[in-house]
Amino acid sequence: MTGTRPARRGRPRGTSTRELELIALRLFTEQGFHETTIEQIAAAAGVSTRTFFRYFDAKSSVLWQTFDTEVEAIRTALTQAPDDLPVMDAVRHAVLAANHYRAADVPELRMRMTLVGTVPEIAASATVRYDAWERAISEFVGRRVGQPADSLLPHVVGRATLATCRAAYERWAVRADADLAVYLDAALRALADGFREPLAEPGSEPA
Repeated sequence: MTGTRPARRGRPRGTSTRELELIALRLFTEQGFHETTIEQIAAAAGVSTRTFFRYFDAKSSVLWQTFDTEVEAIRTALTQAPDDLPVMDAVRHAVLAANHYRAADVPELRMRMTLVGTVPEIAASATVRYDAWERAISEFVGRRVGQPADSLLPHVVGRATLATCRAAYERWAVRADADLAVYLDAALRALADGFREPLAEPGSEPA
């Protein structure tokens, strides 16, 4: 029609990495990871593929934006931790400050876990992210004790903390009865205490 403005192309107002992440998660779940193209994700978000690649370097990377932000938040919190705060207290505070998942987020996170467990490309990208998360802890411990991050003690603390948090996350995803921070707090306190006391299930009634 004469006088009608042509539709604007490119990134519409309101498009964000989070929006692309959610769209990709939905498409991967509905039609499969390999069957979903970057062009489809971009089209569903109303952006060009060029815009997509401004945010992400690969299709599998789109699911890790929140996790990458969490790693950076942990790094920042540990950098700012007071020198007189015990190492494991500092680690626990940093991890809790970086995690804001609620019970209502569990359905979305279960979809992510399914994709990580069934798609090799996503599993490979998960390994890289877990390594970065662990490294954030081990580097902090190394600074505190004056050792390289890959020496025994920092490496052990980083690996043990990651394993503890993953176990708390998996149990939380099964129960979906509280915020993730409740599970992380309980698990990390038990780790710092050397598991000297039985670890009560968050939300369970005391015996």
